[in-house]
Amino acid sequence: MPNIESAIKRVKTSDAANAKNTSQLSAMRTAVKKFEEAVAAGADNVDALYKEAIVAVDKAETKGLIHKNKANRDKSRLTSKLAK
Repeated sequence: MPNIESAIKRVKTSDAANAKNTSQLSAMRTAVKKFEEAVAAGADNVDALYKEAIVAVDKAETKGLIHKNKANRDKSRLTSKLAK
């Protein structure tokens, strides 16, 4: 544990940001996984899950959690799975 006051504050903010980022990234992965499982099962709500997954990927990109190219690649893969 740091002794300097500013370092102590920095540790607290880093932990808070880390928890927030991890949660957001997990939510994105969960949305993508739900969509992929629905496509594999041939579920009826595939379009709604597709939209949720795209929104989750876009949010992760705008927050800087994933790179722009990865977001585009993921969205492209989701779209191709929807088209099949």
